[in-house]
Amino acid sequence: MIKSMTAFGRAEKTLEGRIFTVEIRSLNSRYGEVIVRMPPQFLPLEDQIKKLVATKISRGRVEVMIRVKNGSQAVHDIHVNLPLAKEYYRALCELNETLQIEEEVGLQTLLGMQGIITATESEENLEKTWSLLSSCVREALESIDAMRISEGMAIYQDFQKRLQFVEEALSHIKELAPAVLSQYHSRLNERIAILTEGKVELDPNRLAQEAAFLADKSDITEEIVRAESHLKQFGSMIESEGPCGRALDFLLQELVREVNTIGSKGGDAQLPQIVVGLKSELEKLREQVQNIE
Repeated sequence: MIKSMTAFGRAEKTLEGRIFTVEIRSLNSRYGEVIVRMPPQFLPLEDQIKKLVATKISRGRVEVMIRVKNGSQAVHDIHVNLPLAKEYYRALCELNETLQIEEEVGLQTLLGMQGIITATESEENLEKTWSLLSSCVREALESIDAMRISEGMAIYQDFQKRLQFVEEALSHIKELAPAVLSQYHSRLNERIAILTEGKVELDPNRLAQEAAFLADKSDITEEIVRAESHLKQFGSMIESEGPCGRALDFLLQELVREVNTIGSKGGDAQLPQIVVGLKSELEKLREQVQNIE
């Protein structure tokens, strides 16, 4: 069953007081592209996230946003640089003495000095984090997949209506095709009669040969057969499993080419109207194909 390329999924999980939120948005694109945005400490997991996304989505632009919120105060490693603090204190005392400043050097002053106290986050346990984060990504992907299937069903139903119109139009053209020879024969006879004002006797056999030659150049049988074949393949593809957007786009290009040729060759007065309607439906089909995986 066909799937839409546009969808949104979200999942949230908690690990050791931290809340992990994953939001995935998929958009239309001719190619496959995965963009991941997340806190820098998780960057080593980027390739694994992209591979996980690729198991569900093969075409389109996919944006993955990962946010991490601390539910409780994060634990940091606190380091006090005592040698540096002593040097600051000595320098400040010396400055007080030199400038005859009576204010004492206190702890508050020292805390304002850079580098005396530093706090660093403990090293991230990526293996433990990945176990939860991958589960969160999968859940968001499942949500996206459900939406893509739902939208794909709506597109499928639209396809069925338009394909029926195209099939009926091709059948109508097929019915008109055999009349081309007799039409060319009549038109050729009329034109020659007008040009000669009826003063030249026409050879029926030669007239038939010329009409047949012109009709052969304007024969649309092959185009109809190819168009019907493309249409049949299109119908089979939208029933099959797996991505088929690119293949459908190619088939529609070929269908448009055959219909254009039919329009340029056809001699029946009804053909131009049918071809215009056909091209309009095929263009709408092409617009819809851009939305599926």
